Amino acid sequence: MDTKQQTSHPAAPRIIISGGGTGGHIFPAISIANALKALCPDADILFVGAEGRMEMQRVPDAGYPIIGLPVAGFDRQHLWKNFAVLVKLLRSQWRARRIVKDFRPQVAVGVGGYASGPMLKVCAMAGIPTLIQEQNSYAGVTNKLLAKQAARICVAYDGMERFFPAGKIILTGNPVRQNLLDSTVTREQAADHFGLDPRKKTVLVLGGSLGARTLNRTMEAALRDIKGHPDVQFIWQTGRIYIDEVKAAITSFTGDTMRNVRVESLPNLYVNDFIREMPMAYGLADLVVSRAGAGSISEFCLLGKPVILVPSPNVAEDHQTKNALALVQKDAALYVKDADAPTQLVSLALQTVTDDAKLHSLSEHIARLAMPDAAERIAKEVLKLIQQ
Repeated sequence: MDTKQQTSHPAAPRIIISGGGTGGHIFPAISIANALKALCPDADILFVGAEGRMEMQRVPDAGYPIIGLPVAGFDRQHLWKNFAVLVKLLRSQWRARRIVKDFRPQVAVGVGGYASGPMLKVCAMAGIPTLIQEQNSYAGVTNKLLAKQAARICVAYDGMERFFPAGKIILTGNPVRQNLLDSTVTREQAADHFGLDPRKKTVLVLGGSLGARTLNRTMEAALRDIKGHPDVQFIWQTGRIYIDEVKAAITSFTGDTMRNVRVESLPNLYVNDFIREMPMAYGLADLVVSRAGAGSISEFCLLGKPVILVPSPNVAEDHQTKNALALVQKDAALYVKDADAPTQLVSLALQTVTDDAKLHSLSEHIARLAMPDAAERIAKEVLKLIQQ
């Protein structure tokens, strides 16, 4: 893509938003872009992501142009494999310089993920002000490095002075998908959409946009428990990587071929690789089971959704566990270790979803942590940097 084609009238602010890799990075980035457009309709926004990652599809679907960098994450377990990563990093920095020269951004926003490193570094070296959005309660390595030259650092948790210069920090919260906040879906409409019963308690199982092996294996092993509790129904997002494995497990258990999202002998189960209609899923869910990504947690807070968090152990600095414990300490979530999920998770979910007092308490406490205007707060800080 020729970035020169993306440049509009010189009076329009030109903004780069960089990062991605997972929905937890992409959805907040799109929310920030939408907020910028709402405040400044003529803003010229260019996304920069990582080649082959999900942002290369999700961002154009949201109506924004994107350029991919050939960047990849470091392999911390096999250091010898990182020579190729270093080559990709150098190529990404060269391409980032080209983007800056052609697009001439007035400010750059980093939302985390592989691509934000080289892009924001090049912008800072060119004297372009940068803003970092740190979603987690424990700052990532990339953002800690970029913070030294950043003009603003927008965070979602208190106490981030441990990682960043206090004078640059602004507590904004994490942006979430706007359609979740604007939804008017009723429980009956949501149940009809998934072919489920609006009168039954519903557990929504989310492994993130890419899926989660532990959650899927736990659910596969619990199919007998799910069938044995017909009064509770499940919506299960497997992630694209695991959908065929999950369907095979369901077919093996039931003896029925599962061709789509339902199987006749398990009427209280809906399975799909990716749920695009999240307002529907949240509208029906009485309890959510999820990894502890910062973006997901922000959605649960805004919607007041009771949640059992199962932090991924495969993330930098174990930041998901820190995210989860930040809620647990405020009685705003339940927590199951990844290693304990196969033996504890489904029984805890079944116990919790039928306990109305517990659901009410969790909902009340998590809703107190919500920051509903995060995207607009961040957008205003971006525009301030351009004015300055």
